[in-house]
Amino acid sequence: MRGMTRRAFVRDGSLALLALGIPPAFLSRSLLAQPARGRKKTVICIFQRGAVDGLNMVVPFGEKAYYARRRATAVPAPLRDGTGALDLDGFFGLHPSLRPLHELFGRNELAIVHAVGSPHPTRSHFDAQDFMETATPGVKSTRDGWLNRVLQHTDCADCTGRSLQDGAAHAADHVAGQAGMAVTHPALRGIAMGSAMPRSLRGSAAALAIADLDTFGVTGDDSLQAAFERVYGTADGDIVTGSADDAFDAVRILRAANPQQYRPVSGVQYPNGQFGRSLQQIAQLIRSGVGVEIAFADIGGWDTHQAQGGAQGQLANRFTELGRGIRALYDDLGDRMDDVVILTMSEFGRTVAENGSGGTDHGHANCMMVMGGGVAGGRILGDWPGLEPEQLYDGRDLALTTDFRDVFAEVVATHLGTSDLAQVFPGHSVDATRFRGVLRA
Repeated sequence: MRGMTRRAFVRDGSLALLALGIPPAFLSRSLLAQPARGRKKTVICIFQRGAVDGLNMVVPFGEKAYYARRRATAVPAPLRDGTGALDLDGFFGLHPSLRPLHELFGRNELAIVHAVGSPHPTRSHFDAQDFMETATPGVKSTRDGWLNRVLQHTDCADCTGRSLQDGAAHAADHVAGQAGMAVTHPALRGIAMGSAMPRSLRGSAAALAIADLDTFGVTGDDSLQAAFERVYGTADGDIVTGSADDAFDAVRILRAANPQQYRPVSGVQYPNGQFGRSLQQIAQLIRSGVGVEIAFADIGGWDTHQAQGGAQGQLANRFTELGRGIRALYDDLGDRMDDVVILTMSEFGRTVAENGSGGTDHGHANCMMVMGGGVAGGRILGDWPGLEPEQLYDGRDLALTTDFRDVFAEVVATHLGTSDLAQVFPGHSVDATRFRGVLRA
């Protein structure tokens, strides 16, 4: 690698292993501090890895069978002291640890789709996550993720297909407002917070995975070549997808930022830990106007086979972090939430009956939350199948009444304007009559 020129790197390197934590030292002016003249529509996807117990996230307290099959893990019906489920519609209630989101439901900015998930019967975390992230249940050969396909089929005609130098100049025009819109460099349209590119964003469209945005504010004396030499050939994971030109220019733009100057809106406090930090940096990127259309974050810890707890305990603690993080992001973005949709997902749900270890096992259908200023919220959407023995899937699980792809399709079609849904969801006949109405038309 010693002596490699930039031209040789662009020719021979794919940047698939470029560690964004050590970017080239390019520019010094701050782009993230500059307001953009235009605002992008953005979808923020939050993946609850490990299969969250949707029956305790959105509690069917109106179901006698729920309490009959859960002794140690049931969340009580709404109580005057606030320790039970937080009433939503007289039948369903939000877990009390999700109180920060309860107000959003009351403001009609949170919609919930229950009994939603994958039609494939797998109970394997690996397979189910792969099927959800590719949006092709049962097909293991799909090469790209569904979010990458969204980027492929909602390309910015102004910005794609440009040369390295022309693309950088065009991005600079966006920042300066000369194009009359926000920055829209291809590799900045899809952002994942983490050290590895999630399956959802892998594919031919440019996207970036960023372990820590603050790294781009570190000043160093390393030359471009030396920075590349230090990271080229490492095994940190596939954290860049798309062309080398795209990634090169995106790194330049982000390196030019001064993220250490960023402060959340007064009164907003993100939870400690990686999840809170990821959401804070997503807010930072959106508020900067660099053109993020899709942002992705993970939060794990949902595989509660043992000592799950009910209103309190292990699962409640995970809900506390989730609820506080999402609400901080929501409040930090403020009126920008008019242009943002937050979508939660998990690979499958959990069994209706608890197990002998005070936990729940791998199930089938689950629930999803959709939040934002354009959400037709204040409603529990979908057909509720019931929890009586004869109503269960495979005699043990919440039955599926909404395919997760129909929720995904509605969000990207209505919010991002994605029109070629057949390409985004191959093998699935997208029919708007199956949309649940999570967004206002």
